[in-house]
Amino acid sequence: MHIILIVIAVILVFALLYGPQYWTKQVLEKHSVQQDHFPGTGGELAEHLIETLGLQGIKVEKSDSGDHYDPLKRAVRLTQDKLEGKSLTAITVAAHEVGHAIQHQTGYTPFKLRHYLGIFALGAQKLGALLMVLIPVLGLISRSPQVGLIIFLLGIASMALSTIVHLVTLPVEWDASFKRALPILQAGEYISANEYKDARKILAAAALTYVSGSLASLLNLARWLAILRR
Repeated sequence: MHIILIVIAVILVFALLYGPQYWTKQVLEKHSVQQDHFPGTGGELAEHLIETLGLQGIKVEKSDSGDHYDPLKRAVRLTQDKLEGKSLTAITVAAHEVGHAIQHQTGYTPFKLRHYLGIFALGAQKLGALLMVLIPVLGLISRSPQVGLIIFLLGIASMALSTIVHLVTLPVEWDASFKRALPILQAGEYISANEYKDARKILAAAALTYVSGSLASLLNLARWLAILRR
């Protein structure tokens, strides 16, 4: 019975970690078929929306590392299939990334919070990883268990900060999809009524891209906290 419960727990963890990622990939691929009725590509739509909405200083660029908006360079970056494609996925994802540019332009508080937390967390995460590696060495040098404990707690704190960034990211992504991109696509009639349902799925997939990372971060933090309690 105990082994069965462990197996079920492992299956549930894998489902939580990889289920959203698999569903997202399936949805985006399903609607990546080129559609001639779209007047422009995803990249052209992004440029059009930037001009129409008066988003000053925002440019559209090709990305080799996934679709995203870079607030430092003020750039909407799309992979080649979205930048040059005329698929529902290309059009919808382009609108989603422009949604982030709108958040930036309007000073949307959760977006700013994620941005600054992300910068701080990146440095803290690198420091935390280094501290975790140095725990045995510093413990031997100082011969004090308190030093090792302090360093361990600092490492845990850096992981907790990374987890917070992941959790803040989720509402930011949801807002970019359903409060920004979807109303724009509807109001401008960039998608037809028949495409609305599928566009919602694509926008949900774009928003859920970070769910697996958030869950993995939470599980990792929980694992280290369990070690600390021992």
